[in-house]
Amino acid sequence: MKSLLSRIMLRILCIPIFVWLFFLLPAGTNSFWQVYVYFGIIIIPMLLATVYFLKKDPEVLQRRLKTGENEGEQKLIMAILGFCVVAMYLIPGFDKRFSWSEIPFSLSLLADVFVLLGYLFMLYVTKVNSFASRVITVEEQQSVIDTGPYSKVRHPMYVGALIMYLATPLALASWWAYLPMSLIPVLIGFRIVNEEQVLSKDLPGYVEYCQRVRWRLIPGIW
Repeated sequence: MKSLLSRIMLRILCIPIFVWLFFLLPAGTNSFWQVYVYFGIIIIPMLLATVYFLKKDPEVLQRRLKTGENEGEQKLIMAILGFCVVAMYLIPGFDKRFSWSEIPFSLSLLADVFVLLGYLFMLYVTKVNSFASRVITVEEQQSVIDTGPYSKVRHPMYVGALIMYLATPLALASWWAYLPMSLIPVLIGFRIVNEEQVLSKDLPGYVEYCQRVRWRLIPGIW
């Protein structure tokens, strides 16, 4: 538990450094209200959820802190995905500095609502499925989850992530950030296909689950 708390605290303490390095430094100013709102609506529920899971299910936090894929294909996908996410976060700062985009105040706030909804949905999925990890792996005693959002789509965690990513450029007031963001849904699609190959092979009952729940992300579409 002490090790887990130390890792969580370290990540929390790194957030101001991340915000300054990826947003405020490229923007050349600390006057960037969109960044403060964006991270505020993420950090507050994140801290509350951390306290909740520390009390109720600390193992889920251990899984969410894991990094480093085992599958070669996933390593490549995650490397490209990581590059796109970093670019999506860096561009708004330069956009702010050079005034490339003009996004209304109200539109950025509306996008923040979707960022919050996407993040809250991801937390809900984590509560439903405590085996939801950042890396694709099958643990001992792991079973197929088919309740809650998993009864509608096979990968609800990615649904929440995509809602966040789709709204992020607008929340950070940058049309240009949609350039790297546009690749993220494609990369997540590749990740899902490979993930299902691993789960079908290693997780008992997953093939039958896929037959019961047809849709991966969006009911009626895919």
